Amino acid sequence: MLVGGPDMVRRYSDDELVHAHRPDEIRRRLSEEPPESVLSDAVLGAIDGCVTTFSVVCGAVGAGFEPVVALVLGIANLLSDGFSMAVSNHEAVRAEMEVLEWLREEEERHIDEVPWGERQEIRQIFADKGFRGDVLEQIVDTICSDRRLWVETMLVEEHGLRKGTPNPWRSSLATFGAFVTVGAMPLMPFMVPGWSVELRFGLSVAVAAVMFFAVGALKGVAVGRSPLGSGVRTLVSGGAAASLAWGAGWLLREVAGLS
Repeated sequence: MLVGGPDMVRRYSDDELVHAHRPDEIRRRLSEEPPESVLSDAVLGAIDGCVTTFSVVCGAVGAGFEPVVALVLGIANLLSDGFSMAVSNHEAVRAEMEVLEWLREEEERHIDEVPWGERQEIRQIFADKGFRGDVLEQIVDTICSDRRLWVETMLVEEHGLRKGTPNPWRSSLATFGAFVTVGAMPLMPFMVPGWSVELRFGLSVAVAAVMFFAVGALKGVAVGRSPLGSGVRTLVSGGAAASLAWGAGWLLREVAGLS
């Protein structure tokens, strides 16, 4: 059995498995809010940050620009895109929270104005789950006797909303932090003076490859999947995006005569 949020998955030992299914432990676990996870925010920020800066490097090198151009464009994109992505994620999470609150208010209003209709919705929901007769009516009576439970049940069963919402500030900070930290790595070789373009680019390719694989592997570990398979998939995806950027730079150099 897996326990914890998506960013802290682990498996129970046999003894822990038995302990975790004691009635008091089940009651305690189900009564708690689901643990908030920023894994998806961090993974998205890390991959996008590395793709963004490494694509700039590939495009600049492919076009034959000086290393300083790749460095300036890379840093500019790192900060501006990272901030933009964090703000977008913050607003997206806030929008999710506002939709949830609006739907909660709507369900409250429906219960006040057409309680018989909302009660029938509860009956239909649990009838579709296979409950019949007295058992079904007991379920309906129990849920509809507790207004908070009634509303929460409608939000989950009718609207498909999950219990709990992420914190917009935490999500945006996780996105920005991962974006800037991982995205800065492919730029590091271009900060060292005196190296040739070929050496800098070769090191940047190696660093970016390590970052792509590491992010994918860590994601695999966090969600209980194969680190190798997850790392390779992320590496291939990131490498494909960077290859497109290099090809675009090379094509513009050849067609438009850039130097």
